[in-house]
Amino acid sequence: MERKTAASVTSAILRLLKPIAHRVHTLTSDNGREFAGHETIAKALDAKFFFAHPYASWERGLNENTNGLIRQYFPKHRDFSTITQNEVTRVMDKLNNRPRKCLGIKTPNQVFFGINPSVALAS
Repeated sequence: MERKTAASVTSAILRLLKPIAHRVHTLTSDNGREFAGHETIAKALDAKFFFAHPYASWERGLNENTNGLIRQYFPKHRDFSTITQNEVTRVMDKLNNRPRKCLGIKTPNQVFFGINPSVALAS
């Protein structure tokens, strides 16, 4: 996103999540002004919208863990404005198809889309 305004963030969230709204139950954000459209988002997605407390990273555990995984591919010194869409897509594919212990050794894609792992993965 070029601008981090409430209108552009609301629009982007709805554009990305509307197609899968039936799978979205909750959203959690920080307290930034860009989330001023939270009521619009919650209503459009029929989901509950929560705000984490400032400096309470443990309230966004999945987010913090995912940030750590992303940093394996894009270290802190990397200028994010130089990252290409192909790089984002490749990393997203790797992370969404990486088995997770907390998901019973299933991948996020398997859990999200209800895909049963193959017999070879189940053993």
